[in-house]
Amino acid sequence: MPKAKGKTQRQKFGYNVNQKHLNRNAGRKAAPRIECFHIRHAWDHAKSVPQNLVEIGLAVDPNKAVPLCKRKVKATEVDIEERPKELVRKPYVLNDVEAEASLPEKKGNTLSRDLIDYVCYMAENHREDYKISGIGTTGSYGIFMFNF
Repeated sequence: MPKAKGKTQRQKFGYNVNQKHLNRNAGRKAAPRIECFHIRHAWDHAKSVPQNLVEIGLAVDPNKAVPLCKRKVKATEVDIEERPKELVRKPYVLNDVEAEASLPEKKGNTLSRDLIDYVCYMAENHREDYKISGIGTTGSYGIFMFNF
């Protein structure tokens, strides 16, 4: 089928485009940045993705890594298949990632330390008397609370 008139244009060289930036951005799109520090430094760009993941000790496809066994009436020696284990050449990467994941995470959604100390002080001194604890010693919090 013929193409519509005016749709085919020849490629023109962009003189106002920086070729170094263009090549760098094309490389970034082709191979995106790996977020994990340990995996990024152990990655070998000369090898394929499955080869890199096997060397690190990660699975490409979790369904193939841990297959579900179908229940059989009797398991015989012929039914049991031994798969050859892939050699993990870089176990230190997996150990570093596990160590980083096991670190306790800092909770960032808490109140400020001053406010926590103030509430603890009011709870210790006034217990269940919320009117007095709302007023406080200066009365500044009482104005805010009683306007509602």
